[in-house]
Amino acid sequence: MTTTTTRRRARPGAPAERVAAADRTVSAEELDALGCALTPRLLDPADCRALAALYDDPARFRSTVDMARHRFGSGEYRYFADPLPEPVRALREAFYPHLLRIARDWAARLGRPAPWPDTLGEWLTMCHDAGQTKSSQILLRYGAGDWNALHRDLFGEMVFPLQVVIGLDEPGTDYTGGEFLLVEQRPRAQSRGTTTVLRQGHALVFTTRDRPVRSARGWSAGAVRHGVSTVRSGHRHSLGLVFHDA
Repeated sequence: MTTTTTRRRARPGAPAERVAAADRTVSAEELDALGCALTPRLLDPADCRALAALYDDPARFRSTVDMARHRFGSGEYRYFADPLPEPVRALREAFYPHLLRIARDWAARLGRPAPWPDTLGEWLTMCHDAGQTKSSQILLRYGAGDWNALHRDLFGEMVFPLQVVIGLDEPGTDYTGGEFLLVEQRPRAQSRGTTTVLRQGHALVFTTRDRPVRSARGWSAGAVRHGVSTVRSGHRHSLGLVFHDA
């Protein structure tokens, strides 16, 4: 398996400003090569602890999912209710224009429509008009022995091809295990897996459903699923930013 590691330093400024300052060229290259790309640190430890602590406030969420009950793995996650907490809203807004350029480029390579407008607000209006009206932003909590099965976050016909996960705890200190998994089904070949150790405050941009991969006939769609390996000890929290509603 390919393993990605954090190698960029944190940038100064508010989280949304750090998103804007991220090296988009390198991210695009990594996304082309691996289907995922790490960012510099976007949140400091206090930011991360504050977001993780929201998990214990049920009023912030519209639903809770017991993964074992649904055979999704083991552990729990919660979907934020609207209105979103300000840091979650700001990060989602900040990421969208940078990921939009990549989304449109991928659509062009695959010969597909690119329905995503210039602003997140316009895109969410399109989602709502199509019946996808529920918040899809996720706060996940894993304990020792928990894991997340390979899956895709698809909630209807309206899909944005990239999404983001942000680590809220420090691997090796707060928990062990729990690597992020990305598995790509390659055309007429065996699948390829990539593991990522997600450091506290860093984000991973990754493929939602499929992505363009070069083939003998030009470009084809490589199907991708993601999950989390078994947490061996401690607790692991992460924030999931999805750019289409449910």
